[in-house]
Amino acid sequence: MTTTEELVARVNKILDDIGIDMTGLFEDFHIPSLVFYLARNLTILQDLEDELSRRVGETVPSVRGLDRLSRDPHIQWIYKKKHNRILALERLRAAITAHKMALALITANYTFKLGKKEINIESIKTADEFNKLKIIKKPVMLGRLEVLPHLAYSGDVLRLLGHESREVREMFKFIKARLREKGIVRMKSLRIEVEYWDRNRLKKARIDLPTDSDIESELKKRYGRRFRWRVLSLVKTRGVLINNHYTVDNLALAYSSLDPENGAKLLGIDLFRYYFLTSEKERETLGLYPDIKLCIDCHYSIFDLPFMEENDFKTGYGSMLVIRKCEMEKLLSGRRSELSNLPNYLLGGVLLYGMSDYDEGKVAEILSISRDELVDAIRRFVISGLHRTLFADMSKFERFMPKSDRAKKFLELLQG
Repeated sequence: MTTTEELVARVNKILDDIGIDMTGLFEDFHIPSLVFYLARNLTILQDLEDELSRRVGETVPSVRGLDRLSRDPHIQWIYKKKHNRILALERLRAAITAHKMALALITANYTFKLGKKEINIESIKTADEFNKLKIIKKPVMLGRLEVLPHLAYSGDVLRLLGHESREVREMFKFIKARLREKGIVRMKSLRIEVEYWDRNRLKKARIDLPTDSDIESELKKRYGRRFRWRVLSLVKTRGVLINNHYTVDNLALAYSSLDPENGAKLLGIDLFRYYFLTSEKERETLGLYPDIKLCIDCHYSIFDLPFMEENDFKTGYGSMLVIRKCEMEKLLSGRRSELSNLPNYLLGGVLLYGMSDYDEGKVAEILSISRDELVDAIRRFVISGLHRTLFADMSKFERFMPKSDRAKKFLELLQG
């Protein structure tokens, strides 16, 4: 059995080799070979991570609390050895995250078929099988394939960053700061304690009500006239957009290396498209951005960056659109069958069209989808009648309504 130090040395050697090998793979950008090596590397790295984390644990002791006289050289050596083990484990986890993100990005944008059968690439084990695969590009792109060569497959984020220019390092810090910021607080609801009489007995209850609700009238409906209440707390929503520093480091490195001037803006529009082109259920399994929020309910400045040049731009504009999209997803829960033939990416385009001032051409440009498909999706959405449920202002949908009286009557009968 190898010692822990030998395991740490092996981990560092394997990660160094991966960093060298992956550079050559992106010169040809042969998708089957790339997927094969990514999947193989990921299996090896996960096995190493399981073994190393079992031996090392999660925490490292600090020498800061020891004064100089008590810093015995032997004790310092033990602390340094423990620290090196933790660094190897951190590097390993950063590399695993990079491989997962790369595989998720490829599978989100390509379909793999063996003959006529669509398959999961995880079921393919040999390079020969990968070379027999038929690769079909999906109709809509998620993320950005150009960032693949810039992810930290060796786990050495800071060392890779040190080889880049000053502009890349500045953009790295800028992106990382945006992804680590806590969202601006948005009051979600009030938590209220109510004392009321029920069958001549005094009872207590705690309920949550939306901040914009009429508290007195709502409580009267529930508890009659004999009650008193007090606010216990405000339920607030706050937290980082991506709760995984390995994901944040890889994204910041990849986008800053890809475009030192506009990397943050590119990431902002990619995240915006990610929320509009997918459903919440899809985001649970995509793995494109590990540990990103499935839905957002507060403001993040990263979503503002793509829209700052708009004439009517206001702070929080991008986040507001994503928040509304997430709320509409919940309103459509249980009614999705009425639009069963409408893909999620086109539904996202329809919702963005309805909630914004953009015309269908601008929406198609922002989301990188077909304008003709979007127009057809809007017409189908209008026929379903769901635009009346989701939007207070339906004027934007009027020109997609049937023109003839006969068609209008048929639509009325269809919508009940």
